[in-house]
Amino acid sequence: MKRRAWLTLGAVVLGGGGVVTYAVASPSSDPGAAGRAKRPAKVYDLALKGGTGDKRELPRTDTEQFSMLGVSWTGAAKRLDGTAQVRTRSLDTGQWSAWQDLELNVDPLENPGVGVRGASEPLWVGPSDGMQVQVIRKNGTSSSALPKGLEVNLVDPGVVTDAETKAGGTAAEPAAFVADESPGATASAPTDSAAPSDGTTAAPTDGQTTTSPAATDTTPAATDSVPPSASASPTDSVPPSDSASPTDSVSPSPSTSSSAPPSAPPSTVPEPPIVSRADWGADESISPEAPEYNADVKAIFVHHTDGANDYSCADSPSIIRSIYAYHVQVSGWKDIGYNFLVDKCGTIFEGRKGGVDLPVFGAHTYGWNREAAGVAVLGDYTTTSATNATLASVARLAAWKLGQYGADPAGTTQLTAGASQHNYFSTDFTAGSKYTFQRISGHRDGYNTECPGGLLYDQLPTIRTWASGPVQGLKVSSVDGAGLSGSTYYTKGGITVRWTATTPASLISKFELLVDGKSVATTSGTATSVGATLALGSHTVAVRAVHQSGKTATSAALTVVAETTAPTFTTNPKLSLRSGTVSTSAIPVTLGWKATDDKALREVKLLSPTTATFGPTTTTSNRTAKSGAATVWSMRAYDYAGNYRTSSPSYTPVILQETAATKSGSWTTRSSTSYLGGQSYSSGSKGASLTWTFTGRSAAWVVSRAASSGQAYIYVDGTKISTVDLKSSTTLYRQAIWTKTWSSSAKHTIKIVVVGTSGRPTVTTDSLVYIK
Repeated sequence: MKRRAWLTLGAVVLGGGGVVTYAVASPSSDPGAAGRAKRPAKVYDLALKGGTGDKRELPRTDTEQFSMLGVSWTGAAKRLDGTAQVRTRSLDTGQWSAWQDLELNVDPLENPGVGVRGASEPLWVGPSDGMQVQVIRKNGTSSSALPKGLEVNLVDPGVVTDAETKAGGTAAEPAAFVADESPGATASAPTDSAAPSDGTTAAPTDGQTTTSPAATDTTPAATDSVPPSASASPTDSVPPSDSASPTDSVSPSPSTSSSAPPSAPPSTVPEPPIVSRADWGADESISPEAPEYNADVKAIFVHHTDGANDYSCADSPSIIRSIYAYHVQVSGWKDIGYNFLVDKCGTIFEGRKGGVDLPVFGAHTYGWNREAAGVAVLGDYTTTSATNATLASVARLAAWKLGQYGADPAGTTQLTAGASQHNYFSTDFTAGSKYTFQRISGHRDGYNTECPGGLLYDQLPTIRTWASGPVQGLKVSSVDGAGLSGSTYYTKGGITVRWTATTPASLISKFELLVDGKSVATTSGTATSVGATLALGSHTVAVRAVHQSGKTATSAALTVVAETTAPTFTTNPKLSLRSGTVSTSAIPVTLGWKATDDKALREVKLLSPTTATFGPTTTTSNRTAKSGAATVWSMRAYDYAGNYRTSSPSYTPVILQETAATKSGSWTTRSSTSYLGGQSYSSGSKGASLTWTFTGRSAAWVVSRAASSGQAYIYVDGTKISTVDLKSSTTLYRQAIWTKTWSSSAKHTIKIVVVGTSGRPTVTTDSLVYIK
């Protein structure tokens, strides 16, 4: 496979005696704008030479552009017993990240072939152009020496899709690796140009590849020739085929896989949308071997891929291409290990090739690959929970895949162990024995790893429930077109029922509106409301949700009464005078009414001359009215069904000045702007009287009050009914001090008589007000 630039090897001698290998790119012809716009994924390798026997490291080093990295070493069966940490420099900001741990507890390989390397989990860091690495042996044991051939492997996902190109994939190709010199280091002629004695590659490789495509047991491996300008001859390792020996982190089990594609059984639920390998830009040339197949899929193992969670979902194809390149070109697997991948936006991607609807033999969960499929969620879920979009997509995928084999996603199954080991919870497994697993399990259930992260693992019960059905959390949230009184809804007939559910809509096939137990309306699984018209009478109303599995859930039934009888005013709105300060524009009045309904009165509204809303038990309201003008007092009574009745009587408050009264005895006229009409009558003569005659239903005597004010008798229609004392500690004008209201309008006579109270005989009258 051609490289676009030859790499020339050199070295920088570190102050501590270690050597960092670097490479400089020779000029290459410009492939043109189109070549820059779309470039394939590449893997670059740098040997870790610096440090002591207990430590390997690279200082801060300028690199070509990459977005994912990991460490690998000679011998897939060898474990790295220690820690590996990396720091990276952002291509966008130039800032260095904090140290990040690489996950070293990767599922082991069974009978790995020659040249297959041990490797950490890859870590997505986003576009970067610099890195720093340190690998430290675990203390306390002499048998935990660092493995030979340690390398850091950098993956540039490239730009391969039109969408990525439009998003900015036309950036120029990165130049080359250049190692930073440590303080005090001396640059010298290459002294470490020969291949290292531990068998590692001394020069970085471009990953397209220095290793040739995975060889099968019938096809000899090919090696890339090293250009004459290179000062060393790296040895290319050839990843073996995992169809010949299980190198994909798999293990043999009594269930054997087959290279012949089986038929795709139909599923009990719909297939979710899945982005194909072609659409995420898989380079099929690096993975030429045919897929293998299991007999069926009994379980789904959920993983996470590690790395940052703040990635853009537009980067998901790049992340998946990087994982693919890492699995194939670093670890030496035949293909990406996972059967499916899901990002935080809920997009599902095809993983290992062979057909999404077939039981493709994957490489994801050590000891359990022969009877299961693996789905990996992009990101790290040790301290962050997965999004609902992710959970919903994993649930849909698991339900569909397990549904092909008649399996309930919420159930359990028996899996045969392909290896003797123990899991994260210290459960021991013996190869060849059967063990019970949830149909949807976490990676940690089968192998001793934290994957898929504690918080995502805690969400697996939600995934199982969503995948299996029935719909969870279904409840009616409101009934539009109806009013609720107590526990009963009232409507004139037309209603819109709204509901919520915690199960995502993508897992629901439809909703049905049930009236008296019968379906009267059906809508899609994405709907949240539906309308219907009810016949008159009392009904039970509920919503039934049909899960994609066919399981049903029904909300609590509601009582809804359809009725069209309007409320009635048993007492029409009436206006009565009340005590208070009187002016021509604001006469104090009381508005009274009584409304009822045969079912449930909801409210009464005042529509004019102003607006107000009153509860069903309120029957009076203090208002003011203008004098001398007929005013409509319109009120409307509503029931909970929305039926209503309106009553709109008209009333006219009238001010009768004192000059309109018949006088007897001695009265003196007083003038002041404080009096109604600018004047009033005043008398201290015992027996002096004023008499008004009018036709109306309510009356009020208006006076002035002071500390020297006396008392008066009040006669109504010739009968004395009250003695009123006008004395007040403060001087008040235009006071309606006495009122009288009758059930209907009629002709009445009001007479006031001065009592002649000792020491304060004076009575000052301003007017009489009545309502007609």
